[in-house]
Amino acid sequence: MEEMRINKYLSSIGVASRREVDRLIDEKKIKVNGVLANAGMKVSEKDTIEVAGKKIEKKETKLVYYMLNKPKRVISAAKDDRGRETVVDLIKTDERIFPIGRLDLDTEGLIVLTNDGDLFNKVIHPKAEVYKEYIATVKGEIKSNAINKLASGVDLEDGITLPARVKLIKTSKNKSFLSIAIREGRNRQVRRMLKEVGHPVVDLKRVAVGRLTLGDLEVGQYRKLTKAELKYLQSI
Repeated sequence: MEEMRINKYLSSIGVASRREVDRLIDEKKIKVNGVLANAGMKVSEKDTIEVAGKKIEKKETKLVYYMLNKPKRVISAAKDDRGRETVVDLIKTDERIFPIGRLDLDTEGLIVLTNDGDLFNKVIHPKAEVYKEYIATVKGEIKSNAINKLASGVDLEDGITLPARVKLIKTSKNKSFLSIAIREGRNRQVRRMLKEVGHPVVDLKRVAVGRLTLGDLEVGQYRKLTKAELKYLQSI
């Protein structure tokens, strides 16, 4: 194998996403041939690489792809420093997998996990314009002006959001139910958008990522992606 940047190399063999590798380098947790790694370093399979004190074995990685219906109170990460349950803990596999994107602690729903770093970078890249659809239960009877604001862009502390796709499902005096699809990945974005228009979230579930949908997958359950689903993600 020819030399490549260390984040790309470790991502290609399923150790972690490029972003996660960069974070580990910043935290001085990666060594190459006994020396602390830097972000611009190039490596190959000839090098001895340690991540958090563990030597990375040079083996052929089997690429795997899973869809999980994440329960609430489960962390969207490969591991948690505080010992809390993560999405990776819910999937039985011998491969070192990581989630594509995140769902906050109190949000359940669709999340994809893989050891394919190239797919990870493709899906989360802003140019991909992959819409993530959520079903939100919010406080109060939401009116058309609030829906129009969500659809056109909400001014948050980190800037105006891109237009969302919003559809009202049903409403009452106390609660409203709506579908909202966004193509950004800001922290707790849907919750912040709805709070900003005066309707704080009571319950939130992600039901689709692009053309991938949960279907009848129960909360806490997972399955392998179909060939058609994988082909779609690879085509993004």
